[in-house]
Amino acid sequence: MFKTLVNAFKNKEIRTKILWTLLLLLAFRVGCFVPIPGLSMSAVKENIASGVSLMSVLNAVTGGSLSQGTLFALGIVPYINASIIIQLLTMVIPAFERWSKQGDEGRKKMSKATRIAAMILALVQSIGIVLGWGDKINAAIMFGNQTLATIAVIILMTAGSALCMWLSERITEHGISNGSSLIIFVGIISTAGQSIYTALTTISASNLQSLWILLEFILVVVVLFALIIFVDSGERRINVTYAKQVKGNKMYGGQNTNIPIRVNASGVMPIIFASALMMFPQMVLSLWGADSEAYIWWSQNLGAGTWVYTILTPVIIVFFAYFYQQMQFQPEDIARNIQQHGGMILGIRPGKPTAEHLRKINNRITLFGALFLALLVLIPSVIFNIIGADMLGLNNAFTSTGLLIVVSVALEVDKQLESQIMMKHYKGILK
Repeated sequence: MFKTLVNAFKNKEIRTKILWTLLLLLAFRVGCFVPIPGLSMSAVKENIASGVSLMSVLNAVTGGSLSQGTLFALGIVPYINASIIIQLLTMVIPAFERWSKQGDEGRKKMSKATRIAAMILALVQSIGIVLGWGDKINAAIMFGNQTLATIAVIILMTAGSALCMWLSERITEHGISNGSSLIIFVGIISTAGQSIYTALTTISASNLQSLWILLEFILVVVVLFALIIFVDSGERRINVTYAKQVKGNKMYGGQNTNIPIRVNASGVMPIIFASALMMFPQMVLSLWGADSEAYIWWSQNLGAGTWVYTILTPVIIVFFAYFYQQMQFQPEDIARNIQQHGGMILGIRPGKPTAEHLRKINNRITLFGALFLALLVLIPSVIFNIIGADMLGLNNAFTSTGLLIVVSVALEVDKQLESQIMMKHYKGILK
């Protein structure tokens, strides 16, 4: 990866894209430190730091800006959720499905629908979070009127989310890789960095136990990174043989190729889907205030950190892994395409038997990927508790979702840079 970065900086056009990306990410991090007027940051931090809650999970993704009550408190989360919702709706709404097949014009319409949905979600989340904070808003910013002060904070949080969405789209358009992924990546890395820095400040010569805990934590994270990379790069290749065909004076076919099916083709999406589904009821109940009976009951019995939440989340992840893979992998279409081009899988008849064979292999591989994701949700929290990471406040530095996102985004950026370098290399040869 370091060699790829060195080669990328040697090309002026790619270097400009990298610098634009870094500049826009810097603008995002600056916005994470711009406070919202009227919020008591100390009270907000106390509310988020009290155990594992919805707020603490959102705070980890936003790079700690939620706990600081800043302009980018919501970050890019509403835009990500809106993208997922619109993607799922393409399966049930004919207009969305039609737009997804209309090329650039259709993508513009889908992007507009995603932006509208993101603003609606940002507004709803802002209302829920602000009502959950309750009396932590200083009414003095709006001439002593508590209602107007609350509305002003909601508007500022929603506007901050809109600005994050704009930065994300500019990174995607003028920079490298996907802007939303990079913003989440930076948020997670900054949260982990802050946690590790805080842990380092608590270590002293008389307290070597804290040092050993920190070293064990870093070792576990490195091992988990290696495991994620190993599984993420794993794939099953199905060999396909194409028969020779004579068309006019030319001969086509007569070659062997393969269909790669990745073990973890769905990536981090099942975890995001499951987390969003488990958190959505708590977010809705927060509209009635964090002190309401329904919100308190849900937080204590079904909220993040409870044993029901811990058991249900892996089950839902396995379900969504199969659901998402069914959206991405269509055995019937692949089998039809193979048959139309005169290909076949050795030992399998063309047509329906080929589709059944592909579906069977895909289901088996998806099962391994789904179980890996489900275990990845449980393993980090269990291991971190065993080594005592909570003593240094490191238990929320890297969540399972955070680990997957960090590795996936890093690998994706490396692939993007390699492909752009290769493209520039071929252009140079043609010139």
